[in-house]
Amino acid sequence: MRASRKLTPLALRVTKLAGLIMFAWSPMASAASDPVLPLRTALTAAWENDPVRQELAINTQSADARAAAAKSWFAGGPVLTASYSDDRAAGTNLGYVTWQGGVSVPLWLPGQGSATEHLAQADSKAALARVEVERMAIAVRVLEQGSAAILADRRVIAARMIVRSLEHIALLTNRSKGQGEATGVEVQAVNAQLAETRSELAQAEEDQTRSRVALFSLLGIQGVPDLLAAQAPWLARIPTGNPKALEDLDPRIKAAHRAVMAAQEDMHLARSSFMPNPEIGIDAIDQGQYGSPWATQVGVNIRVPLPSDVTHTPLLSAAQNRLAAAMRAEVEARRAVHNELAQVMARVTAARVMLLQSQTGASQTMKRADAMEHSWQLGETPLIEVLRARTEAWRALLTLNQAEVAWRSAIIRICISTGTLP
Repeated sequence: MRASRKLTPLALRVTKLAGLIMFAWSPMASAASDPVLPLRTALTAAWENDPVRQELAINTQSADARAAAAKSWFAGGPVLTASYSDDRAAGTNLGYVTWQGGVSVPLWLPGQGSATEHLAQADSKAALARVEVERMAIAVRVLEQGSAAILADRRVIAARMIVRSLEHIALLTNRSKGQGEATGVEVQAVNAQLAETRSELAQAEEDQTRSRVALFSLLGIQGVPDLLAAQAPWLARIPTGNPKALEDLDPRIKAAHRAVMAAQEDMHLARSSFMPNPEIGIDAIDQGQYGSPWATQVGVNIRVPLPSDVTHTPLLSAAQNRLAAAMRAEVEARRAVHNELAQVMARVTAARVMLLQSQTGASQTMKRADAMEHSWQLGETPLIEVLRARTEAWRALLTLNQAEVAWRSAIIRICISTGTLP
């Protein structure tokens, strides 16, 4: 049997490292130096950095401009006409000259002007609704990227601490082998475990760098959202007793409904545009004839194109297609939101259970690892079993950390879905 006094320093080092893990998993611990940003600050930064925001703002401004233009007295701009004719082209050249000019304006058809204005207003409201949808999408992306960054940091922390502990074990086992107290198989086992852990550390550092680059691209500033600030009391703000009301508050359903309303206004406009716009204006004619004084005439002209299915049917069909597509999208949006809300609520419950179970699992595996180390000190347990137990304990603590992030993220996610984010 091994003498316990020879192995006590190693046991003490491992015990100290077990205490360090509790500090490593503190809420503010990070493997990188980026500052921790309040959640609202991160959401604001991501929204300001979103290229879609400018596009949606322009869409809203364009719709407002169309609504203002539709208040015009006429359906379009004035039309100028002018003509000149004489008899020189015919070869007579007797002085027959005619000048003619006029101006006319297109008139609104009955109800067409108000329908055009209402369509533009509906398009403006639909664009504003899409802004809220984009805000929600940005918030979800911040949550996902922030969670990935935090988990990447924690994996790096765990991997580095495991590497340090295994490096120390490898040093002691090599010394013990030189003194005849450890076998070559034990040294090989420690070195193999150390090589595997170093490979995991390299992968974790790569994931950390990739997640930080993606997060910076999203936010436009350095920092990690403080997702761990989410608390269970946040859930008390959610009126879970009325799922239908929660669904109606979702920006995606509001945007889909606004799109249906805009399509209905487009249908009204198509029905009002049953014929080309008539025109009314004034003409002036100045003409001269051989042997006669110059004569000037002024009159009114009216141009009324007759209705035709060739021009009206395509407009009506396009409006009908838009309305059908909008109604289909609204139904799909309601179904998607209903399913997502149910999944998010279930996720909150499951994440809470997983967190509690992970806490129990981490506690038990740590106790088991401590017991295995004590047994190893007495020479009753091989070193390979101690390594396996200690590695399992570290893995369990990492799982606990992942469960905690998942729990906090689930709280924030349901708050985003229901519009109750503090």
